Amino acid sequence: MTDVTRPARREVVVESSSARARRRPTGSLIGGEPGSLVGGTGWDAGSTHALNELEPPLSTDVDNQTFGRRLSRFLSRETTGGALLIGAAAVALIFANSPWRDAYETLSQTVVGPASLGPLHIHLDLSLSAWAADGLLAIFFFTVGLELKHEFVAGSLRSPKQAGVPMLAAVGGMTVPAVFYVVAVIALGDSSALHGWAIPTATDIAFALAILAVFGKGLPVAIRTFLLTLAVVDDLLAIIIIAVFYTDAIHGAWLGGSLVVVAVFAWYIRTRRPRWWILVPLFVVAWTFMHASGVHATIAGVLMGFAAAARPIHGETETRTHHYERAVKPWSQGLALPLFAFFSAGVDLVDGGGPAEILSQPVVIAIVGGLVIGKLIGVLGTTWLVTRVTPLRLPPGIGVRDLLPVAFLAGIGFTVSLLISELSFGHGSEHTLGAKAAILIASVVAATLGALTLRWDAKQDRGPDMNRDDLPDEVTTVIGDEEDRKEH
Repeated sequence: MTDVTRPARREVVVESSSARARRRPTGSLIGGEPGSLVGGTGWDAGSTHALNELEPPLSTDVDNQTFGRRLSRFLSRETTGGALLIGAAAVALIFANSPWRDAYETLSQTVVGPASLGPLHIHLDLSLSAWAADGLLAIFFFTVGLELKHEFVAGSLRSPKQAGVPMLAAVGGMTVPAVFYVVAVIALGDSSALHGWAIPTATDIAFALAILAVFGKGLPVAIRTFLLTLAVVDDLLAIIIIAVFYTDAIHGAWLGGSLVVVAVFAWYIRTRRPRWWILVPLFVVAWTFMHASGVHATIAGVLMGFAAAARPIHGETETRTHHYERAVKPWSQGLALPLFAFFSAGVDLVDGGGPAEILSQPVVIAIVGGLVIGKLIGVLGTTWLVTRVTPLRLPPGIGVRDLLPVAFLAGIGFTVSLLISELSFGHGSEHTLGAKAAILIASVVAATLGALTLRWDAKQDRGPDMNRDDLPDEVTTVIGDEEDRKEH
């Protein structure tokens, strides 16, 4: 989640967009650490000299870096994001099933915020769990919007030939789980749960990339690019699903006001010297109006992420999509996602009918099967079919065998799946508890199977033409080598 392609040596292995973004000569504007401008004095986008003063070139001497830079870089890592998500979910699950579970529920349902602002009803009297799902996730979806914008303009999605296989694999990886879910709940006699058909369609980028970074050492970096492209397309389709199928009523005036503010944000973020202390209030106002309109407020975050320029402007050498991703990602991975996981993953398995009753619901079987089996069939089946009946091929260095662990990792639904479960059934309902329990179980199973198959794949002999395009692969960079560690 760069725009300037440089005539360095030809790399046969396709690198991720964030990897290319960091391949810069010493002294370039991208020299700072991820998130290094967080808490800074703003960004003078029009002055490269001013930006260099704010963001000196990256030093390889960790001792010379400030604590803030080291913390930002730590929070931006794939492994850190995944670990924080897992940790927050584990704490929530323990808390929700402990003797203090009533306190957890009380905390989750504590209402904060005004219902009205003068004569205007803005509907911001939300529980803390709703603030986490609607408010904090907007920060995460802003980074998703930045990633999507870059990939469409200058990244892996700009070339249909290059992105065709993972894009189609993403579509298959969403369609098959949805069909599996629908068939399962009907066959098991619980048609009232049909509204949750989209729950097993999502893939959690942070969680999946973290597992790949830890257990995929020695495999070609093209596997990461494939997984990233698949997950990005998955996110885009999930956003469309939320906007189209999980919006009950739309208030046109509020929606129009939000779009106007988004347009102002889009204009200002492209000016020569945008300031964070103007961008943040615009973001908040656009989010508030979108929330009042009835459309899920995270859509505002995506739209404003799309507003950033994905190619250098005003004589800059760094794109603004990368600049803002570096600035916001530590907040997204270090604060927004863990808090959302804490308030969403706390499934009470003690009260009510107990674990047996909750886990025996048809919705549990449908979601676990959809995420683990449906994703596997959808991703692998689509890839196998596309590479055999069309001219499209996998990137150099990887074969269909390598996509077995990718398909399992795609079954880690977590963040967006938890959000869709809330939108499908509401907070605290029987179906919601079952759905959340199923998401946690499926994500653990998928992550475990993904980790095991990654290690198995890494131990297998690799041929000279894994993608069968009749050209040598010439793999030069693998996950976990020195060059890759610098970037991830």
